[in-house]
Amino acid sequence: MRLFLFLLAICVGTLCIGNRAEAQNYTWCAHLGTGFESTNWGFTTFQQCMDTVSGIGGFCQPNTEYQVSSGPRSLKKLQSRYRY
Repeated sequence: MRLFLFLLAICVGTLCIGNRAEAQNYTWCAHLGTGFESTNWGFTTFQQCMDTVSGIGGFCQPNTEYQVSSGPRSLKKLQSRYRY
């Protein structure tokens, strides 16, 4: 009984500490024409998508479900961080 309670406490503690997993939302989708008609929504640039599709056939299209991540990002801050 003690072992069960100990394991239960470990499981509950692990669930409370862990971060929530969220699906990635990328801008480009590859529709692969491999006979199974699969899709891959994991591309950030059109060129990445086209490189994948070029060897196996298919086409790329913009992700209609794409949403820009929340929170403003200042481009000036990023540019001033990396001065070359």
